[in-house]
Amino acid sequence: MARSYKDIENLLGENAQDLLTHVCKTVPKEKLHIPGSDWVDRIFSPSDRNIRVLRSLQTLFSHGRLSNTGYLSILPVDQGIEHTAGASFAPNPDYFDSENIVKLALEGGCNAVATTLGVLASVARRYAHKIPFLLKFNHNELLSYPNTFDQIMFGSIKQAYEMGCVAVGATIYFGSDNSRRQLVEVARAFEMAHDLGMATVLWCYLRNPAFKTADKDYHDAADLTGQANHLGVTIKADIIKQKLPTCNGGFKALKFGKQTEKMYTTLCTDHPIDLTRYQVINQYMGRMGLINSGGPSGDNDLHDAIQTAVINKRAGGIGLISGRKSFQKPLKEGIELLHSIQDVYLCKEITLA
Repeated sequence: MARSYKDIENLLGENAQDLLTHVCKTVPKEKLHIPGSDWVDRIFSPSDRNIRVLRSLQTLFSHGRLSNTGYLSILPVDQGIEHTAGASFAPNPDYFDSENIVKLALEGGCNAVATTLGVLASVARRYAHKIPFLLKFNHNELLSYPNTFDQIMFGSIKQAYEMGCVAVGATIYFGSDNSRRQLVEVARAFEMAHDLGMATVLWCYLRNPAFKTADKDYHDAADLTGQANHLGVTIKADIIKQKLPTCNGGFKALKFGKQTEKMYTTLCTDHPIDLTRYQVINQYMGRMGLINSGGPSGDNDLHDAIQTAVINKRAGGIGLISGRKSFQKPLKEGIELLHSIQDVYLCKEITLA
């Protein structure tokens, strides 16, 4: 049974009124491309994406509990590489078994499962026709010593195509020493994916020790993440995955790049919905959709997941991609959390700010 507006309000607790009644007075919602059942027709039909890409995008948006709403709920599980398998799956060792990852996405009502080449390949014939596959083809492996911020190719676009994937995903570590090489590699891979008829999703993450100061972590700053998103849509990412912004003023504090005071006044405030809207507007006013990440598992995952979903939806985003909060729990609890996220997007009383 879906959670009601009142249920969601209760789960948000003391933050409820601030998040549910906020009106964005920076960039108004009327200027945005708003998610809806006609998303693929309205947004991608006028683009240069070929017919097969349109079909893949429609398949992605037509699956799961959020089918044909214009919103997405995706289960991402690449942490076995990105955060080591032992550390990631210790809370629930069932997920060492690759099939359970796909089962969670399927039973959790997700639009797609986003995971590694090995996971998808191990069960492709059993599940590729039951839930859309999104192959994450590059990763930062943690077995090289010392660790470094780099993304390397773990799979090919051809392998994704042959497994029946509807989309491919990649990460670029903007700000890192290797970001320019990654940018070129991913742009070429996305071009090939589009040629073969698959949609493209880009994890637009920031990685540079200088972005974290003594008093603030600017890896999550709205101005820096917004610019990363803008670079992502420039190489034709159809969907951008980004962390929820928690601060602003990275360009000013770190004294690099280009900035103007209007970025922090006319276009944004410190309210979490306005910070996230700044990410959205950097994606061609939402023409390319923003999905925010769910973040690590903690002491109050249900509250945190609901809050992130409300912020994303009210800012103009198109969904949530949440992994550790769901797969580091027993299956029933993981499904409940995914359904709760989806309930936010199904709740008609929660509208754009």
